[in-house]
Amino acid sequence: SSLNSTIPSHPPTFLLVGIPGLEKEQFWIAFPFCIVYSIAVLGNVILLTIIKTEPGLHEPMYLFLAMLAFTDLVLSTALLPKVLGIFWLGSREIGFISCLVQLFFIHTFTTVESGVLMAMALDRYFAICYPLRHSSILSMPVVAALGSLVLLRGVLMVSPTCFLLHGKAFCRHRIIPHSYCEHMAVVKLVCEDTRVNAIYGLFVVFAVSGFDLVVITVSYAMILQVVLRLTSTDTQLKAFNTCLSHICVILAFYVPALFTFLTHRFGQSVPHHVHILVANLYLLVPPMLNPIIYGVRTKQLRDKIV
Repeated sequence: SSLNSTIPSHPPTFLLVGIPGLEKEQFWIAFPFCIVYSIAVLGNVILLTIIKTEPGLHEPMYLFLAMLAFTDLVLSTALLPKVLGIFWLGSREIGFISCLVQLFFIHTFTTVESGVLMAMALDRYFAICYPLRHSSILSMPVVAALGSLVLLRGVLMVSPTCFLLHGKAFCRHRIIPHSYCEHMAVVKLVCEDTRVNAIYGLFVVFAVSGFDLVVITVSYAMILQVVLRLTSTDTQLKAFNTCLSHICVILAFYVPALFTFLTHRFGQSVPHHVHILVANLYLLVPPMLNPIIYGVRTKQLRDKIV
């Protein structure tokens, strides 16, 4: 027993495969990934800089947009450097703790992104349905509190997954058939019963995205009712235009997110490389698209950027 107590229950390192089945193509896949990441970083840094330096943009919508930009920077940066290391340098090893840290950041900030999209939907709801009371309802303290709550929710929801994994005994098998430390991919390497981990993972996804999607859907349904009752076509178009860009961003985030999540649990028929590619793209493409969609479609931002 004294011997057992000195053997760590988890391997010191894991091996990340990258994209299983596309190992030969990975070198080239890294180039578009790199371009997407560069655009994401550039776009979000420009957004943050403009929103910070322009006092006229210190309104709820732009402050939530700044939160989204910050979240996107964290998400894409938590993913890409390691992915490039695997694809270009073949450095597939990742330390056990580093793996948990990456898992924590990626899952916490996907949760935060979902929460910020929900806050933005609420902001649009108040702006369009209660335009006169919008600034008093979503005052600065309320915006700050919403942002903090969204971040706190992410940290509190995801932390247990890391603690649960840290306490588990892992098998000798330490190869993760993925390009980053994704919760279920790591859970599958545990030698003990992992029902608690799997159930808790499901609970987090449904509690977070379920709640956020309901709020988003209800907000947009109410907005649509109000917009369709407007008499002026010009105002109608303007309201539709604002909502359209939000809906594009929401779909770009949730569709691949739900695909990735469901494939992990039920998608045995989906080719593994397709699943892993989508899992990577959903952490890279929304961060690239968000500043473009908002920057191009929002007149105030577009003027400032130009």
